[in-house]
Amino acid sequence: MVNAFFLIDHAQGDGTVVFRDGSSIKADVIMHCTGYLYDFPFLGDDSTITVDDNCVDPLYKHVFPIEVAPDLSFIGLPWKVIPFPLFELQSKWVAGILSGWIKVPSKDEMMEDVKAIYSKQETRGWPKRYTHNFSGGYQFEYDDWLAEQCGHPPIEEWRKLMYAANAQNKDARPERYRDEWNDDDLVAQASEDFKKYL
Repeated sequence: MVNAFFLIDHAQGDGTVVFRDGSSIKADVIMHCTGYLYDFPFLGDDSTITVDDNCVDPLYKHVFPIEVAPDLSFIGLPWKVIPFPLFELQSKWVAGILSGWIKVPSKDEMMEDVKAIYSKQETRGWPKRYTHNFSGGYQFEYDDWLAEQCGHPPIEEWRKLMYAANAQNKDARPERYRDEWNDDDLVAQASEDFKKYL
């Protein structure tokens, strides 16, 4: 299907997707890839989700809308991250919850977690639009929390060190950081680690 998102008129509760030309299909999975400005018009006006200053609210752990958890989830909202390990862990966590293997906390507990995130953000002096910004090392704390929830090994230390080395290199050589680096030892560790998958 070519650019199906732009051709969709609406989705029905039973998973039927109706296109603008009137045709329809029954979908097993609907995946919305919405880009960097969060906007979810397909959720309708009665949605419990709001987007204010690019903050999707309220979301437990940047994934589950509290009022409808676990029936709706968002994978991949955080930015300034190493994306694919984070998305994989979020997906495993969601799958564990949907299968009943991992339990979702109560709505009150989830809301307390959201309030704690907003409190940290306020302490930093960050605007609301930075809610899903994971710069400053938070991503690895988050990744490791997800990994623990899923019974998955934590993010490899070399990956964390490589991310930090890249950030330092970017600060020191903003025009050339992709061309010159000093982390060959970390690349060697990554290469050794990847051999176990061959």
